[in-house]
Amino acid sequence: MFLGLAAATGLVLLLTYAPPFRAVRLVDRLAPCVQDTPPPSRLLGTATEAGLLSAARRVFGPTLADGARFVDRVLGGRVAVRRRLDALATDTTVEDFRVEQVVWGGLGLLGGAVLVAGGSVVAGGVNVLSGVLLCTAGLVGGVLGRDWWLTQQVQHREELLLAEFPVVAELLALAVTAGESPVAAIARVTRLSGGELARELSGALGRARAGVPLVDALQQLADRTSLEALARFVDGVVVAIERGTPLAEVLRAQAADVREAGKRRLLEAGGAKEIQMMVPVVFLVLPVTVLFATVPRREGRLAVLPSRPTRRSVPARISA
Repeated sequence: MFLGLAAATGLVLLLTYAPPFRAVRLVDRLAPCVQDTPPPSRLLGTATEAGLLSAARRVFGPTLADGARFVDRVLGGRVAVRRRLDALATDTTVEDFRVEQVVWGGLGLLGGAVLVAGGSVVAGGVNVLSGVLLCTAGLVGGVLGRDWWLTQQVQHREELLLAEFPVVAELLALAVTAGESPVAAIARVTRLSGGELARELSGALGRARAGVPLVDALQQLADRTSLEALARFVDGVVVAIERGTPLAEVLRAQAADVREAGKRRLLEAGGAKEIQMMVPVVFLVLPVTVLFATVPRREGRLAVLPSRPTRRSVPARISA
């Protein structure tokens, strides 16, 4: 059955994407007319991406593109996806992310098919409805799982930014207090420190050196994240650059506020963990205690057996 299904799928793909049946796109028609320069050598370019996504694109390129367009049309939310990708500071486009969702959905579908095949072998029969539902659940779970994983990545990166912010803010305050300008202080801190926030500041400083105003570069940094502390930090740096106001005390106050917010988050997490610790106590320890307290116990008496006298060996008298 699976061999026949694979052969039928290959035949359908062959007939669908064959040149006589394939629709010619406008891009393909105009491409020979606008390509007036030869393509550059691959030796002069950067290394191409490697991995499962690259291999899947090379083998199933048109199919993945159609699937990505279908997923984008069904799910929508390109603006939210673009915002999360920008917050992750990655070069992945929305189309690349949709292709990844299609690949994850294909892997989920394959996993569901494997489970259906294993269950059919064990049960000795095939339940078509259960198989279709399981494969559909794997497909949908793979597509939505990639979106969930992107959200988790963004949250983890924002937690790293928030954890690194107090140290970076105090270093900037120290450099500004020593007499350096905000731009020189940012350059010194990014050169001497590492981490996500230092890389973000280094990217903003690089864009400023490339011609973008430093205020706009820092504002782009604040717009990519949803952290209020980072937005206040950027506002303070922008005001200090534009008006020449003192920046050291503002940065120290912001670092103290972030540390206090971190302490509050730790207390809230501790309270949540304390509530979670009550679950095994209430559902495991307490029922066993009540069971031992309510179930009657029978008192057993130990029978005391009389002890037998031990015989002592008497030395035999030897008659003379």
